[in-house]
Amino acid sequence: MEKLKKKILVVDDIEMNRIVLNDLFVDQFDVLEAENGLVALEKVTKYRSELSIILLDLVMPIMDGFQVLRKLNDDGTIKNIPIVLITSEDDEENILTAYGLGVSDFIRKPFNPDIVLRRVYNTIDLYSYKNYLEQKLIEQREELEKQNERIKQFNLFIMDALSTTVEFRSLESGEHIKRVRLLVKYILIQMTEYYPLSSDEIESISSASVLHDIGKIAIPDAILLKPGPLTKEEFEIMKTHTLRGCEILESLNYVQDKDYYKYCYEICRYHHERWDGRGYPDKLAGDAIPVWAQAASLADVYDALTSKRVYKGAYTHDEAVRMILAGECGQFNPKLLDSFQKIKDKLKDIIQSLS
Repeated sequence: MEKLKKKILVVDDIEMNRIVLNDLFVDQFDVLEAENGLVALEKVTKYRSELSIILLDLVMPIMDGFQVLRKLNDDGTIKNIPIVLITSEDDEENILTAYGLGVSDFIRKPFNPDIVLRRVYNTIDLYSYKNYLEQKLIEQREELEKQNERIKQFNLFIMDALSTTVEFRSLESGEHIKRVRLLVKYILIQMTEYYPLSSDEIESISSASVLHDIGKIAIPDAILLKPGPLTKEEFEIMKTHTLRGCEILESLNYVQDKDYYKYCYEICRYHHERWDGRGYPDKLAGDAIPVWAQAASLADVYDALTSKRVYKGAYTHDEAVRMILAGECGQFNPKLLDSFQKIKDKLKDIIQSLS
């Protein structure tokens, strides 16, 4: 089967010029002709993917070369098809304007056919190589994105496994970390009404939130698994899980993503801080508490209330919401509570879907 020739479009209102250029390229290309800009655009629309180059005159009736260039800029064609001006125009300002509109080369009439031939072939080769490189970059970027997604999923698996180990040790369901992660995500999405967080940041924060209680792995079983209320001394030891968790994170020496490490660290340390400064371990108050730690704190409290623990039964969704909004579980940021109240029904559906 004979291989189809690539096409060249010659745009010139003078027929003799079109004939000369046709004769130059007819052996290697299928030469299309247009006597003005309007016809040229029609042929570009019809043969866009087959065109190797456009040879364009500037001064033409009906639609001149500048109008053609602007149209090809508007629809993005000029990024993929090179355009060489072949014109008697000698005004430098007009030539610079044409270059500004994306022209690849300029040949003044009357022209030397051999020079036109060589410069056109060079332009085609350069554009072909440029398009090849751009396609390779797109393919490499797509492959990197796939690799990053695989790494992200693997990291989530490792973090879930580590966090679930802590949950099982404390005789709690491994579903707790999944619920907290989703709760944090939807709380923060609503919180963008007040705090500028991107979707990528929210994904990172919700992922980091699963490590909020990792420090509990260092708490003695007699305290962690005690079925009744803790003594004052035992509660002080329990409170250290926030700091012990930070010690574990520091020992990992994780430096690949400083923002992600910051989310993990600050959620781990500050998820028991309270808006009025009565939390622990640092008694931070107000917006001194990072918003991601505030969201993790509220998600943790809500899930603790609605889950059965060794020391308590599970409250209903409505009871848990009432207790949080009434301040029975400590004081929270009013903006956080407003966001929580707006999505409380959605949170109920999330918990039910994971039950």
